Amino acid sequence: MPAPSPTPPPARILVVDDDPTVAEVVTGYLHRAGHAVEHAADGAAALRCATRNPPDLVVLDLMLPGIDGLEVCRRLRAERPVPVIMLTARGDEDDRIAGLELGADDYVTKPFSPRELVLRVESVLRRSRTAPPAPLGPAVLRAAGIHVDPATRRATKDGRDLSLTLREFDLLAHFLAHPGRAHARERLMRDVWGWEFGDLSTVTVHVRRLRAKIEDDPASPRLIQTVWGVGYRFDPAGPEAGA
Repeated sequence: MPAPSPTPPPARILVVDDDPTVAEVVTGYLHRAGHAVEHAADGAAALRCATRNPPDLVVLDLMLPGIDGLEVCRRLRAERPVPVIMLTARGDEDDRIAGLELGADDYVTKPFSPRELVLRVESVLRRSRTAPPAPLGPAVLRAAGIHVDPATRRATKDGRDLSLTLREFDLLAHFLAHPGRAHARERLMRDVWGWEFGDLSTVTVHVRRLRAKIEDDPASPRLIQTVWGVGYRFDPAGPEAGA
């Protein structure tokens, strides 16, 4: 009989929200899910907590007194690639996209179900703790001077390390594993994010960020091409001349 899979250790999660009711509910649900949770009520406290006890994941409200959530996200991402799930108010699309541009991995819109948030947390933690699943193909993916090693979660282009967020890495690995295939944004959301539904702008923003890191000219991308009316295609050879 095979040995049971080891239970992953509790994740250290930092919840940053100035609303005591929201913070109490979120921390309570995450505690019951088996995680070690710390709460910070403002941006300055969040940065101190993250320095003192680096978290495995941050649940971050964008509307904070003092240092706002976007600046907290920017500073956290500058220090280390900690996964970030944003809490945003309904209709604050500009802030949400700005957070994704800064490297946030996911977002939940207020008012939200605490159970939904826990599921999003578990999804992001799974991807940050494990290599992508076997269907991605060979141990190391190579194309167009790009090397992606799912086991070490390291990506390079022309020998230069690529600084990728969790979702950017998974998206690039998925593209390299399926060269030449047209991917609908809805399918990318299911395959890479694990969401059956959601805001497709999340995919658009991550593709734009990834292009900025792997394309010679992100304004005229040759590797990740837009397939109008469908989504995106990774083409290691680039577009044909005159196409």
